[in-house]
Amino acid sequence: MTDVARQLLELLDIEQLEVDLFRGIGSGGETTTRIFGGHVIAQALMAAYRTVPDRMCHSLHAYFIRPGDPSIPVIYQVDRARDGGSFTTRRVVAIQHGKQIFNLSASFHVQEEGWDYQHKMPDVKGPEHWLDRPDLREPYIEKIPPKHRDDFLRERPIEIREVDPRDLFEPEKTSDKNYLWFRMEAAKGQSPIMQHCLLAYASDMNLLGSSLRPHGLTWFQGEVMTASLDHAMWFHAPIDFSDWHLYELDAPFTGGARGFNRGLIYNQNGQLAATTAQEGLMRPYKKKEVAS
Repeated sequence: MTDVARQLLELLDIEQLEVDLFRGIGSGGETTTRIFGGHVIAQALMAAYRTVPDRMCHSLHAYFIRPGDPSIPVIYQVDRARDGGSFTTRRVVAIQHGKQIFNLSASFHVQEEGWDYQHKMPDVKGPEHWLDRPDLREPYIEKIPPKHRDDFLRERPIEIREVDPRDLFEPEKTSDKNYLWFRMEAAKGQSPIMQHCLLAYASDMNLLGSSLRPHGLTWFQGEVMTASLDHAMWFHAPIDFSDWHLYELDAPFTGGARGFNRGLIYNQNGQLAATTAQEGLMRPYKKKEVAS
């Protein structure tokens, strides 16, 4: 197991402070300037799970309220909204500097039998046909400002292989529909709860980027300010995130400085494992006028 994989597992193993009160590590994850959205989603989900011993999450809905500060821990307060015969509901509030930065509602369901149906998995070339994230980023090293280069190149715990990746600095306008393969080998043997939290963490990767594609935009051009505003996720099947999963992404709408994004996550057997949706800020940067 790599050090970064071990760090992610430790990051999700939140500390209990009191009944329904937990503390999570703020540093680590995908970014160093602010807390990665998937980081707080996964920690909040784990906090909820610590109060639900006998059933699995089937859906979560969350709002990002303030940027997270990676220099300090995050406090998670769980509200036991309902314990029913079939469904359990939890609300989790994430707090830093005495203010809410994020809140999440999650619903848990006992295992029941029912009718089965799903959309067919897209016919996409497997992960062996595409470059790993470090190999994909290597040609752009010299274009990254020195102060951001270490963060750009540092090792991450989640393997990502984008299907037909775009140029980071000179992207063409293209379809919002896109795909990537992802996994975390160190997820092998982890509990079903940890598998859910790891997939929740990874589900925030590249999702917002779908709405930038039709406009020929990426984060690296310095033309657009982006931030996740909310996040929803539905779990459909047992997860083993040590195996490759295909993330099918699209963005059916952009407007009003926001973009709406959706995702379908399939395992390699073609089973639909989870579905996601997210609205994100995509505000144009306004160039400062130079005084004459």
